[in-house]
Amino acid sequence: MAKWIPFPHPGDYAFDAASLKKNWARLHQGDCEPLPREADVLQAWVLFHNGEFQKAAEAGMRAGGDGITAANKATCIYATYLESKEKTKLDLFLQVAERAEAQQAANPGNANAWYSQAYALGRYSQGISVAKALAQGLGSKIKAALEQTIKLAPRHADAHIALAAFHAEVIDKVGSLIGSMTYGAKKDTGLALFKEALKLNPGSAIAMVEYANGMVMLEGDKRMKEATRLYEQAAACVPLDAMERLDVDMAKVELQD
Repeated sequence: MAKWIPFPHPGDYAFDAASLKKNWARLHQGDCEPLPREADVLQAWVLFHNGEFQKAAEAGMRAGGDGITAANKATCIYATYLESKEKTKLDLFLQVAERAEAQQAANPGNANAWYSQAYALGRYSQGISVAKALAQGLGSKIKAALEQTIKLAPRHADAHIALAAFHAEVIDKVGSLIGSMTYGAKKDTGLALFKEALKLNPGSAIAMVEYANGMVMLEGDKRMKEATRLYEQAAACVPLDAMERLDVDMAKVELQD
């Protein structure tokens, strides 16, 4: 594995197994991942929350089983926020999608096996262009995986965000009529899913940022003031771990644009 770009705030987060267990419910409010029973899987998550994304991915893959979820999340967050080479980024997303599909086959009741696949394919689609991804049939795969995630874990806020973003991106790229008829994308459904995500995880900076982006995609510049307010709220969030720090940093960048 080539060396990954390090987390830009090294040492700011210093969880160990005990402190992670204490903060688990709050840190995993978005993805509903159960607290691992295995010490090696928990250790992979410790590395993840501290921003040691490459070590977390390697530890999760070594642990196997539920450790793959930690490996997939570490890879996705790293590729989304830190990887600078487009080809490497896309390759990482495809690797996650493949591992998640294998996870689904081994354990179809694992909600995050479905979510990881959808997240990775969604980010991959944004990288190659949403229109191209839809033409390749990735849209229905992403939608089905997210709907399955929510069926298995109804309080999965991150899946609500991702499914809402799917509706928004499709309508933004192909329009409401084709979006609805061909891909089942609907404006009202998208907006309702964003609201539900924020209800399930009210302090989530990424939910606020994605809602702001989706609102503008679905309803245009007339919602810009509300979107800006959401970016401001996201930028003011106090991050508890490395991933949340990257979410908040992104909100700050959005405000500068």
